[in-house]
Amino acid sequence: AKIMKILRMPDGTTTAILQGRRRFRLEKLTTDVPFMQGEVTTISYEKPSNELEFDAMISSIKDLSRQIIELSTNIPSEAIVMLKNITNNNFLLNFIASNSGIKIEEKQNILEINNLEQKAKTVLVNLDNELQLLKLKDKIENKVRIDLDKQQRDYFLNQQLKTIQEELGQQPGEDDI
Repeated sequence: AKIMKILRMPDGTTTAILQGRRRFRLEKLTTDVPFMQGEVTTISYEKPSNELEFDAMISSIKDLSRQIIELSTNIPSEAIVMLKNITNNNFLLNFIASNSGIKIEEKQNILEINNLEQKAKTVLVNLDNELQLLKLKDKIENKVRIDLDKQQRDYFLNQQLKTIQEELGQQPGEDDI
């Protein structure tokens, strides 16, 4: 891994942001003083059996990611440009999986998948679920907003009607228009 940034947190702890370079399995921890050291075996990805299908999944993943970014209020729109600039499909799948709204255990499970087709399918399903949830949330928020607007409009019109009736010397309820 390459250390991208080290952050000193307000609580005194340190957080490191890493970019994975190679995948490996720790076979044996040889020492932990003054730092951890061990014997590792590198892990390679299993290439897709159908490149055309895999490329179609990657394209769908990019499309769904773009839609999620556009609908989500807490993801900056610059993320779309960032996605377009990722050319390595392995990195793209891992990047999207690690930045999605799923539980940490699910993220870890996706990162551990060696078969790229299976990884892409899993990411695609998760993105589709996330997009459906965002669309439903957006629909509910729009309905609430429309209902509130209607209530405010009705209240405003009723207040105007009362004012007009008072101006004309009528009691509210008499000869309502």
